[in-house]
This record gives sequence, C-alpha cells and structure tokens, in this order.
Amino acid sequence: MVDTPPTDGETLREIAARHNRAYDTLRAQWSRHPAWPAPIGKRGRSYIYDPAAVDTAIAEHFTRGTATFESGRLYTAREISELTGISAATIRADVSRNRWPAPDDTSQMANRWTGTTITTALAGRRHDPRTAKD
Repeated sequence: MVDTPPTDGETLREIAARHNRAYDTLRAQWSRHPAWPAPIGKRGRSYIYDPAAVDTAIAEHFTRGTATFESGRLYTAREISELTGISAATIRADVSRNRWPAPDDTSQMANRWTGTTITTALAGRRHDPRTAKD
C-alpha cells in the first residue's frame, strides 16, 4: 500500500520511499519520462512534485496488471516475460546469480518453471513486478 503523500508536494526521495522504489530509478528513469509531471516548486535544493500528478503518471506509465499463473503449468522465460514484463534475459541472468529459482523442468529445449515457483519468486523480488519496469 502506498502511504499518503504530503499535501505541499514531495521530492523524488519522498516519492521513492512512498512507492518503495529506488531513488536512482526515479531520478534516472521515471522522472525523465515524457509523462512525468513538471515540478511545482523547490524545497531547498530539491524539486517538489504534485503527489496526485505523480501518482497518475506512475499508474499510467510504470505499473502493470497482476500476472496470474496456473500453479501446475510450466512456463518458459519468454512466457514469464510476456506476463510480467521482466525480460527473459533478466530471468536467465537472475538464475545464474541465484536471485531466481532454478528451473523446475529442464527436459525440453527451454528451461521451464511452474506457476507456483514463479509466484513465489515474484513475491520475493524487491519490487512488485507489476509496479515498474526495471
């Protein structure tokens, strides 16, 4: 759940904390998106943004719907990517770095994971895969 934003505007650091995102993601990626709202002023050296406009931009451009996986079905990295927005290359890299579980099935040409394994892996990620594209 996103905390209630301040009424006078908020800095990128405050936005990052409220949305449980990395400050660098907001500074280097989200705030450079054409749909990101213009600052409404400054607080010290930091620009402040209208919380309602920020929430609208995040909802329209940086969130995804919840992906639903059938618990016993096997999915390839490409299928996971299509449903979550996490690239297949990221999944493969995360497997090699022990940040994603090993495949449940390796008998085919492509590694495959069950829906249950995927759901568990997504729940353990730092961010909800439906909230932002990283």
